[in-house]
Amino acid sequence: MIKRRTLSQALLGAAALAALPIGARAQAKEIKVALIVPLSGPWARQGLLEREGAEMAIDDINAAGGIKALGGAKLKLIIADTGDTAEKAKDAAQRLVAQEPDLVGGVGAWLSTFTLAVTEVTERAQIPWLTLSYSDAITNRGFHYVFQTSATGDRQAELALPTILTLAEAAGEKKPATTAIVMDNTAAPVSFVKPMINGGLEKAGLKLLTQETFTPPLSDATPLIAKVRALRPDFLFLVPTAVPDDSLLLQKMMEMGIPASTLPVVGNGAHLATPELLKVAGPEPLEDVLVTLANWSTKDQTDLIQRYKKRTGEPWLGQDSLCAYGHFWILKDALEMAGVADRRKVADAIHRMDTTESSAKFFAGGRVKFDEKGRRVDAPLVIVQWQKGMPVTVYPTDQAQAKPIWVAAKK
Repeated sequence: MIKRRTLSQALLGAAALAALPIGARAQAKEIKVALIVPLSGPWARQGLLEREGAEMAIDDINAAGGIKALGGAKLKLIIADTGDTAEKAKDAAQRLVAQEPDLVGGVGAWLSTFTLAVTEVTERAQIPWLTLSYSDAITNRGFHYVFQTSATGDRQAELALPTILTLAEAAGEKKPATTAIVMDNTAAPVSFVKPMINGGLEKAGLKLLTQETFTPPLSDATPLIAKVRALRPDFLFLVPTAVPDDSLLLQKMMEMGIPASTLPVVGNGAHLATPELLKVAGPEPLEDVLVTLANWSTKDQTDLIQRYKKRTGEPWLGQDSLCAYGHFWILKDALEMAGVADRRKVADAIHRMDTTESSAKFFAGGRVKFDEKGRRVDAPLVIVQWQKGMPVTVYPTDQAQAKPIWVAAKK
């Protein structure tokens, strides 16, 4: 029979143990975090790049001692594939939530259309969710648990127009007067062009000659590019979302005699600056293409870039991998602030976060703070340009690796 004093001591010990934060009860405790991205279908390459950044972040965080506020608890990454449709993405999120009830946070789902579907599920489950997706709709729904680290599509469009015109004039060219848009109908491009066609172009003194929209995947780029060639705008906004479509469009421009070296091309999104696009399209169709995006590696991240390149075999560290890497560091910082592996308290910590250290070092602008909608405050626009087979930063100028090239369109 257990003595009364021994039993009392045991009960007191159990009570004290229960009062500790989850991770502090045992250093070996794992904290589950999720990544949902397309790993099959036309957006699989971008999902793979996010996965590479995510896995590196988890390894780096755990190697540095895990979550110190929780006794060194390690992060465990759970990965799910969205597939190639919003319906499949939502199904993947529902399975994840059902199978992993102790998730404390997650990241994804790259394509804005997928992110909109996935976050309907994660919001109901009260899982703090970080995304680089651009669509304004993601954080316009009054959700509490969704956080957007990129400047939204509307904001990028607002910043892109004057910035592009400034780059053109800085290159010594006459201010463009006409433009055309070729885009797909997924959420991010729709969000990106909306403020332009609703007055932004007119305000900037630009005439829109045509707006051509297609449903991905694209089977034939000929009619789209033929229309652009016939109209001869001063520059072209090229806004697809999938590498195969990027390649088809740019190769067709080359074939029809209007490559980016003769007709300035401005795209949006990191898929237009991936090694995969270089492999499938070749360097010539890409030369001089400008890409507006939300994040890119800088000279201050030399060690991270070199370690990433050695680990993955990739030729550079771009937005998809860098954002995924930074997102898990945000979750790490929030867990340290919360001091408990509780998804609601982790979300509250992200809402309170305002830092220029730790996770902030992996995002353009160097600050992680979110507004009441879940949008990162002062998230800037970054522009890279394909020059000599590499996407190099040309804006902001204080972080630029090269000067922008703008060749007047040949009429």
